[in-house]
Amino acid sequence: MAIASTVTMLSSEVGESIPPDTAHAVSVSLPTWKANVGYEEGEDWVLGKMKTGYPRFFVHKSIEAFANAIVSRHGSPDEKAFLFPSHPVASRCAEFMRKQVPSLVIGKSLRLVDLYPNSGLSNGKVESETMHVKPIISAVLFPRDHIKIAKTFWQHSGDGVSSRRAEYCHRAFDDGRLTIQNTTVPPTKGPRRYQKKESIDNSIQCEPGRAPDRKDYLQFVEERFGRNLDISLACNAKQAIRRRIAGALTANVDLHEALEMAKPSTRTEHVGGFSEHDVYLYPCGMSSIFNTHRVMMACRGEMKSISFGFPYIDTLKILEKWGPGCLFYGHGEPADLDDLERRCESGERFLALFCEFPGNPLLKTPDLRRIRTLANRYDFAVVVDETIGNFINVHVLPYADVVVSSLTKVFTGECNVMGGSSVLNPQSRYYSQLKHFMHEDYEDNYWPEDAIFMERNSRDFVSRIDRINKNAEAICETLRVSPIVKEVYYPKYSPTRVFYDDCRNTNGGYGGLLSVTFQTYLQAIAFFDRLETAKGPSLGTNFTLSSPYVILAHYGELDWSAQFGVEADLIRISVGLEDPGDLRSRVEQALVVARETTNDE
Repeated sequence: MAIASTVTMLSSEVGESIPPDTAHAVSVSLPTWKANVGYEEGEDWVLGKMKTGYPRFFVHKSIEAFANAIVSRHGSPDEKAFLFPSHPVASRCAEFMRKQVPSLVIGKSLRLVDLYPNSGLSNGKVESETMHVKPIISAVLFPRDHIKIAKTFWQHSGDGVSSRRAEYCHRAFDDGRLTIQNTTVPPTKGPRRYQKKESIDNSIQCEPGRAPDRKDYLQFVEERFGRNLDISLACNAKQAIRRRIAGALTANVDLHEALEMAKPSTRTEHVGGFSEHDVYLYPCGMSSIFNTHRVMMACRGEMKSISFGFPYIDTLKILEKWGPGCLFYGHGEPADLDDLERRCESGERFLALFCEFPGNPLLKTPDLRRIRTLANRYDFAVVVDETIGNFINVHVLPYADVVVSSLTKVFTGECNVMGGSSVLNPQSRYYSQLKHFMHEDYEDNYWPEDAIFMERNSRDFVSRIDRINKNAEAICETLRVSPIVKEVYYPKYSPTRVFYDDCRNTNGGYGGLLSVTFQTYLQAIAFFDRLETAKGPSLGTNFTLSSPYVILAHYGELDWSAQFGVEADLIRISVGLEDPGDLRSRVEQALVVARETTNDE
């Protein structure tokens, strides 16, 4: 079991990647309270030092460089570009921008540029028989003064290109191995438009139960930009990831051994018909949520959704900005379910209820039993984000129609690759509709190199969870006995523990995430600044990672979040694999400094 180097983690300066010197790191060092505020205020002393950032909020420098190169060659000085892994995804971005800014005209001020492997070129043009080849990169070009609108889609949908894909394809672009095709009208049907009988699909479609379409894509990826990785194993890596999520692969073995092992029963064997073929992979967790909502609307029609409990910020934004909106129950209390029941009894209809298990950052757990009962009675779907609980600790699929998760977090642990998953419940009343639509619409946009890193990182996932659970409980106990601590938020000590225990696996714990508030704001600042851990966005890392979460996630809406009990001085701690005695000592030292802090300072 690999344990992060505490010394290395603590060496980070403002703007340094976490882990340090990691090209595709998922987090960034904001080591003081002042640095976090400075980041939110857009102060140069922070932003000017940023080597990277959380990928959906900070456009990675390799992505930005590639986008600028495309604009330089195929655009104009007053344009910017955002990059996406496929034409349909780029089309959704263009359509979102057009709706937000009706003056943008697709094909003129709003353009899509598709880049293809150039094996089908003839005199610099795509030959007719390859006109429906799937592009490897699709760019949306637009007037630069609308960058905030494009960034909104990028952030909320999670469907932008990964930094590894951009880095790789930029080299191919410079080397003349990618060619361009402009598209003026974005499609609305999805990837099947590229799969006509006369078409050639150069993608590596690794969706459940489906073999790769062609070797062309693999050859393109494997050639000299391959970073010494056997990219042809990407589909096998994805299969291993899906098996691991399904619970059919728990051993810490290499990829070859994993695929040769006899297939054991899944963790959800009592959910009839479930298999790894009901697991779909996405470029990140938010992409799995965004696309699950999109698929639900396509299958069931555009109805309001329900956001139950205080959610991660982008989940709520998705439900509000795509479709007819949502009913938001930010407290996630039984009284909210009473209100929902009254609404349903009066005839209101809803698409789906989205919730986290448990919630972030208050670690409250929804009553899934009652939610499932209401859903069955009033015909709405249930989508559960199990990222924080994780499927080793909890088993929520029997209560959900779809379970989503961010693999970027504890599943990988290494903080160097993004990923997400969506799991369909075969017992769901909507399963046939969802499965049929996924067969027609699902795009495997998970970049092969990312999949290989994810598979390698997740091999010890099962063995890591137990240690993380125990470390987190130890930190909670240390905090709970301090007189300056106002509240410790953790599923084990929550009034909603009974709902968590309803879904807790026999040997499952309460996860690695906790939050803490203090008697005074200054004590919170002093504690955070003194706490010797890595400090930055994200969670689920193999090393302990802390942040003033509400400052980072809700800085522009602190009064709004406070009305749901989410206080501005809340500190979130994602506990890692370090020695428990050492972790407790670090927390105790920070508590001593915070206790000496007075309101006069």
